[in-house]
Amino acid sequence: MSAPLQSPRAVLTVASNKGGVGKTTVATNLAVYLRALYEDLPVLVVGLDDQSVIDRMFRLGGAPRHSERNLKHGWAERSFEHVIQLGQYGVHYVPTPPDTAALKTRAEDPLLLRTILERTGFEGLVILDTKSDLEALTLSAFAAADLAILPVSDLTSLEEAEKSFEWLRRLHGGQSIGRVLFTLVDRRTRVDASGRDLHERLVDAVEERGWPHFTTTISRSPRVESMISAGGAPGSILHHARGTGVHTQMRELAEEVAKLLDLGPSSVGESGSLRGADPVAEAPAVPSLGGALKSVLLRGLGTRS
Repeated sequence: MSAPLQSPRAVLTVASNKGGVGKTTVATNLAVYLRALYEDLPVLVVGLDDQSVIDRMFRLGGAPRHSERNLKHGWAERSFEHVIQLGQYGVHYVPTPPDTAALKTRAEDPLLLRTILERTGFEGLVILDTKSDLEALTLSAFAAADLAILPVSDLTSLEEAEKSFEWLRRLHGGQSIGRVLFTLVDRRTRVDASGRDLHERLVDAVEERGWPHFTTTISRSPRVESMISAGGAPGSILHHARGTGVHTQMRELAEEVAKLLDLGPSSVGESGSLRGADPVAEAPAVPSLGGALKSVLLRGLGTRS
């Protein structure tokens, strides 16, 4: 008898056919913010890429990347149940494989990933971070999604977003589940004679096309960029970028996402101010939040437990 199918509470896909628009930064940091805002909501990050950012950000230590069970093992087993790890900040993740090329040949059915997630039985929020392409794994992530975030930072990524919207309509029977997120916004960049900056031009172009977009924008931040590119374990914006505009913007984005996915009222509430927090050194060895970790997460949101 086959295992019963249990859908995740929601699946969020972050995708763009253009690199350098902040996909992984958005995906991983949304996981941290949503985990802090909704303490009873398990959050799982699955990277459909062969980069190591997710592993470096969430891994607690132990086996090196090449020796641990990862996405390809879960894919072969048609369930991620035995490859999910609990990591930093109380966020679960599936270790990424050194190479995803072989997986693409096993992802011809775009509905397979959704089936794998159902068989995994993870009853929380799943965040899918994709490669910068529109190949089989990305299309599988589109098919599995309840909401797709499409980062747009320039005119090229705007053009690529059009392809993503088309694929989303095909895979969801004409239903629009995609939403543009303006990333790496720099208001100093003037692009035409009328004095519009690049962001204003992108907003006009998106609205002319009738595409929905988030109210929140994610600004370019040298501090955040250095956190990602410095090597070692990337720190979360919530805990390592206090005082930046992106710190506040990520919370606002998390709240918008929570509303769209109907995640319910935040455990922190409306009065939580953002002051930053010390990094979380380790997560507990069990999925539920212990008292100490809960306190640190809530301090990151400017709220006491």
